[in-house]
Amino acid sequence: MTRIIADISISLDGFVTGPGPGPDNGLGAGGEALHTWAFSTDPEDSRILREATARSGAVILGRRLFDLVDGPDGWNDETGYGAGEVGKPSFVVVTSSPPESVRLTDLDWTFVTTGVPDAVAAARERAEAASSERGQDLDVVLMGGGATIRAAFDAGLVDTLSLHLAPVVLGGGTPLFTGGVPRTLVQRSVIATSTATHLIYDVTR
Repeated sequence: MTRIIADISISLDGFVTGPGPGPDNGLGAGGEALHTWAFSTDPEDSRILREATARSGAVILGRRLFDLVDGPDGWNDETGYGAGEVGKPSFVVVTSSPPESVRLTDLDWTFVTTGVPDAVAAARERAEAASSERGQDLDVVLMGGGATIRAAFDAGLVDTLSLHLAPVVLGGGTPLFTGGVPRTLVQRSVIATSTATHLIYDVTR
């Protein structure tokens, strides 16, 4: 069965970027520390990244994150989805209007202009098609940014919350949660590595 998984790195004080994120510094001041685990040589970090990439049938991201990913300093042959792991799922972008051009034309991009619920529906359709082709259950992964995950979470669209808790206090930036709809979580897994604590929760309706 296809699950909707919100998967994101977060600081101890609840931020998914550092202060002052922008086109030239997408993670904000100090935000690179959030993703140290994704480039780690720790075997457990590598396994978590590899398995998450392998199960991704479709990936959802917001327009700001897309602009960073597809920008001149974004993804390349060495750094992409899964930080170099082999994986090219379909990508669904939530945006008010599609971009005029796309640099990463080797990836499958779909631009949804009618909101997060429709983006989730489009991604689910692609993940289920990929599941049928590969003969295994694949998931929809919400990779960010924070506002996109928050909107899906508040709308009750997230089945699983996967947080990579980095040992850093950023003091500001983009918060993952700012009020919103209360949800009850069921803790499923806690794995501590040298670079992060990996937390998995099921989200109750």
